[in-house]
Amino acid sequence: MTEAIFGPVGRLVVEVVEGMGNFTLLIRSSFQWFFRARVEWRQTLIQMLFIGLESLPVTAMTTFFTGMVLALQSGASSKYFFNEPLFVGTVVAFSMVMELSPVMTALVVSGRAGAAIAAELGTMKVTEQVDALYTLGTDPVRYLVIPRVLAFLMVLPFLSVVSDFTGIFGGWVVAHAKLGIPTTVYWHDIVDNMEPRHFFHGFLKNYVFAFVIAFICCYKGITTSGGAQGVGRATTNAVVYSMVAVLVMDYFVTAVLVALGIP
Repeated sequence: MTEAIFGPVGRLVVEVVEGMGNFTLLIRSSFQWFFRARVEWRQTLIQMLFIGLESLPVTAMTTFFTGMVLALQSGASSKYFFNEPLFVGTVVAFSMVMELSPVMTALVVSGRAGAAIAAELGTMKVTEQVDALYTLGTDPVRYLVIPRVLAFLMVLPFLSVVSDFTGIFGGWVVAHAKLGIPTTVYWHDIVDNMEPRHFFHGFLKNYVFAFVIAFICCYKGITTSGGAQGVGRATTNAVVYSMVAVLVMDYFVTAVLVALGIP
């Protein structure tokens, strides 16, 4: 009776702890290889093009419509309370730059590029290509993981900056066409109220998100087992864990930045 109740719980705890340990070992191994070996820059460039260039259209479109929704909602709310749309540009710019652009870009990239990376590495694992690298004297962490982590760290902040502009531009389209706000008023709201620290508040989050997404997707990929079904399961887990980790880390990073005076 006791084993039937506590057995599954114990196995789950052991599995979670073992997974966290292996994940930590992957991070440690990556840092060791990064500082003592030559980086595979060709692979890094390929991954940068795959993650960045191919993710650009979907991230730009997502944040463009997000900015439009923000402008419409803030304009309608201010009209309801003050009989005219006020500070629409400020609301859109602050919301996009400090919070929505980095978070939504990270979520979109994790769903697109993160899933592809997990599936690619998972396929290499179940077809024994990762084992073949060991046989040839090449560490898979140095050849497969580090280029993808570096690509995420280099590309995700750039994608977020592009998302800032597309989101603010989308807000301007609605503010000008739907709410009748003059272009000069919309942009003056942004220029007069936004400071560099507000930009860096959102920009610095991208490095944390990139680190989390890259390592989770690579870890789920190179630890795949169970054939084609295992690849599908690893890909799904990589996307889900990445998205949850982004939302969780967003709170803690925001709290740290606010404590450091970068609100």
